[in-house]
Amino acid sequence: MVKDKSSYIVQSVEKALDILVTLTEETTYATLPFLAEKLGISRNKTFRLLATLENRGLVEREEGSGVYRLGLPTVELAQKFINSTSLVRYAHPVMEGLARKHDEAVYITVLKGEEVLFLDMVDCGQQVKAAPFVGKRFPFFTNAAGKVIKALESRDLLEKLFKRGRNRQRLPDLATLETELNKIREKGVAVDSGGLGDGVITVAVAVKDYAGKVIGALTMIGPSFRMMTDRLENEIVPSLVEGAEMLSMKFGYARM
Repeated sequence: MVKDKSSYIVQSVEKALDILVTLTEETTYATLPFLAEKLGISRNKTFRLLATLENRGLVEREEGSGVYRLGLPTVELAQKFINSTSLVRYAHPVMEGLARKHDEAVYITVLKGEEVLFLDMVDCGQQVKAAPFVGKRFPFFTNAAGKVIKALESRDLLEKLFKRGRNRQRLPDLATLETELNKIREKGVAVDSGGLGDGVITVAVAVKDYAGKVIGALTMIGPSFRMMTDRLENEIVPSLVEGAEMLSMKFGYARM
């Protein structure tokens, strides 16, 4: 008789994994008391699990605040997994073509919660360029990738985000953001200046699957003195649109 798989579950391992999952979603209030309450276990047990994870570098604790965050080894593990996924596998050749054609850094990005995660990059050969963003997350409203993905969401979803936003001082004005997203929705392209740093321009076009759902964004990043308006409109944007369409087709998307 084959036993049910649930009979083989090790509770401590399951709770440790729950901690890692929680830390991917919560980056502000993940203290020991918060995590213990979230997981429904004692602080003593939570502390022992955190200490084990911290010993392996999977979590880090901020001195003073006591807030726990994911450690760098988790990014390395995630990157190994990401490299084997279909999105990166299909996107990389398209990204290489764009990087060679325009000599600017090209990324494939996805939305995780309310943040944009930069999955993979093909770098440029320019001497002056932005710092690499692979494995990093940024609030969606700070960059073109997040805006082009969020442009397809309704005002209701944006209002819910603003209501639950804990760091309100970081949130832009809702009306201004909604106006910008409406324009992006009409054009199908987002351009952001300065959101990821002074003089940094991001340009992005959404990638869709067979159901028309946005699964990511093809994103190009460069300094403002190279990403001039004429170049963006006549060279870069048409190339990104074409690249995103090619990539979307691989996921079964067909324009009506």
